[in-house]
Amino acid sequence: MPSAVLFEHPGDPDVLQWRPVDPLRPGADQVVIDIAAAGVNNADLLQRRGRYPVPAGAPRPLGLECAGTIAAVGRDVTDWSPGDAVCALLDGGGYADQVAVRATQVMPVPAGLSIVEAAAVPEVACTVYSNLGMIAGLTAGQTVLIHGAGGGIGTFAIQWAAAIGAHVITTAGSDAKARAGRELGARVAINYRTEDFVTAALAATGGRGVDAILDVVGSDYLARNVECLAPDGHLVIIGGSTEPTVLDLGLLMAKRASITATMLRARPADQKAAIVAGVIRDVLPLFETGAIRAVVDTIVPLPDAAQAHRLLESKQTVGKVILDNRITAGRRD
Repeated sequence: MPSAVLFEHPGDPDVLQWRPVDPLRPGADQVVIDIAAAGVNNADLLQRRGRYPVPAGAPRPLGLECAGTIAAVGRDVTDWSPGDAVCALLDGGGYADQVAVRATQVMPVPAGLSIVEAAAVPEVACTVYSNLGMIAGLTAGQTVLIHGAGGGIGTFAIQWAAAIGAHVITTAGSDAKARAGRELGARVAINYRTEDFVTAALAATGGRGVDAILDVVGSDYLARNVECLAPDGHLVIIGGSTEPTVLDLGLLMAKRASITATMLRARPADQKAAIVAGVIRDVLPLFETGAIRAVVDTIVPLPDAAQAHRLLESKQTVGKVILDNRITAGRRD
């Protein structure tokens, strides 16, 4: 009998419990994955607190990415077979022994990565590639400001942007995280607690500003982000506060700049398929060359997801927290 991490009502991490669930069968366009490891994301924390809009039909367990082995395929699936080692972008359900997911959201394990490291890839790779690559159109020679150098998104975005030849400026909440950002490829890393990031970003670009911004803070940074933009720059907001705030439309127009706000999980299936195909084509090869590596801070047994949530909420981690389903210690059967 498979099991999953479930919760009956929103609350602190202790509401997460390891419980038996029914075995899964794939739909016609799906595969079932036996999960070896799953990534933990801020969206999981928000959903556990009751503060995240869960798309209709999403699996009940938390978890937006995983890695493991295909156990079964639906009748219309031709690209994957039982026994394939894969990682996947999920609509939910990663905190479990098994998950069913559309075959178009499945990727091969990147060359050179362990199965645990592969679980750290799908959500961040798809988020960064879709927002900085497909929406903002970041290219070699341009400058990008990436907020949150120590997070899973930040640690990946810095590496990807540097790998394609962009100049990276990043922000972090401590000197240690700023140092980690520089080690990952940022040319400038700003501790926002001791330095104004607008002043620093403008100074680093000779007053011109940056071509793209990847923001995880939201409303609180909106006005300052617009100040940082170069002419024709693009701000992409992917998380943080959604409280109403003032936008200086005149400044935005004077810069011919643009703003996009996105959520990956709520995208329709065809958009997710296009993003995953782009990641397979353009991003996964960068792992093989060593231009990008998986940044994993801590590995926790999957049934002990509460511990993983507490770690992420401490804001002391650099990179991803991963749930390992091969570790049996601490299981609450």
